[in-house]
Amino acid sequence: MEKLKDSLFVSLIAVFAAFNIVCDSLAGPPLPFSGVWYSWVFISEPITGIILGPWAGFFSNSIGVMIGHFIFFRGAEEFLFTIGAPIGAMISGLLYWRKWKIVLLYYLALLGAFFATPIAWQLPLWGMWDVYLALGLLLVVVVVTKKRKNLWNIKSNTCLVYILALSTFIGLEADVLFRIFIFIPCQTYRLIYGYDLSALQAIWALGAVETPIKATLSSVVTVTIGLPIINAVRKMGFTI
Repeated sequence: MEKLKDSLFVSLIAVFAAFNIVCDSLAGPPLPFSGVWYSWVFISEPITGIILGPWAGFFSNSIGVMIGHFIFFRGAEEFLFTIGAPIGAMISGLLYWRKWKIVLLYYLALLGAFFATPIAWQLPLWGMWDVYLALGLLLVVVVVTKKRKNLWNIKSNTCLVYILALSTFIGLEADVLFRIFIFIPCQTYRLIYGYDLSALQAIWALGAVETPIKATLSSVVTVTIGLPIINAVRKMGFTI
């Protein structure tokens, strides 16, 4: 029985890897584009981490985006930035399973690195409002569920609606934050792209519109398809 369960889980990893390959191979929606998510991977990324868990989700999404980037080639440098996708899947999975500390440390460390970079203070602060919102929601979740643990009850379909939405949004913004970390503190905006300050400011303005729309769309999709998928996976004998 245990071997059958292991085989089923490996099959799930493969299914979600294929789902990520498809999503990452298709050009994204026609929105103002700042350089985040050329494809539809923002749809597949969170649900992968939630269903498979943080570590298997990271692995499955990694397979998907690496193959997807070869099918829909966006330049060699994008293989570096796309590591944000499996990290986002992992963060969604960690949050779903109440691993608050790791998620909070991740946000604080990468935001700290961003604000420690001098050029960050010359970019519009409101350009990352969705990242700040994600951190704020994370802090609310940590404080509220510490007092009322029953509010984060993954066995309740009512609770699952907002648990899935929050896990998706915070996970995707963690992906965005990783890309920002590579772009600004790691200086790739200058070393790879040769952007000046005015170009960065324009990118930040576009990002303030683009990424929240995509994160909201993904949250709606995850809530819609997540509940039936979770019920189906539970019937296969998995605890989720």
